[in-house]
Amino acid sequence: MSTNFKSIKADKTTETRDNHTLEVQGTGNLFETIVVLSSRSKQLAVEMKEELNAKLEEFITPTDSLEEVFENREQIEISRFYERLPKPHSIAIAELGHDLIGVNDPVEGEEAEKSADADA
Repeated sequence: MSTNFKSIKADKTTETRDNHTLEVQGTGNLFETIVVLSSRSKQLAVEMKEELNAKLEEFITPTDSLEEVFENREQIEISRFYERLPKPHSIAIAELGHDLIGVNDPVEGEEAEKSADADA
């Protein structure tokens, strides 16, 4: 699932959440919902890091000396943009609130296959 994390309106600061609301919006089980949010948060963090690294690679200049460090305005602006984005866990919670996260339960899938095999 790849959504545009730049277009999601998520909190940029820490906010206290109601556990019951998270449970109801998610899987119906608070702990499973937290696992889903954690997994999605990791996916978003990897996507953001890969995109940032790809953009910063454009500005890499081979330097042999440590004394020659140049300040690159474009590189600084790109870094600041990504620093200002909401954190991955905030984006994941916002996606959950907008029903953009799908939850697949592998245990239910296995149970359905076993019952289908038993009926056959």
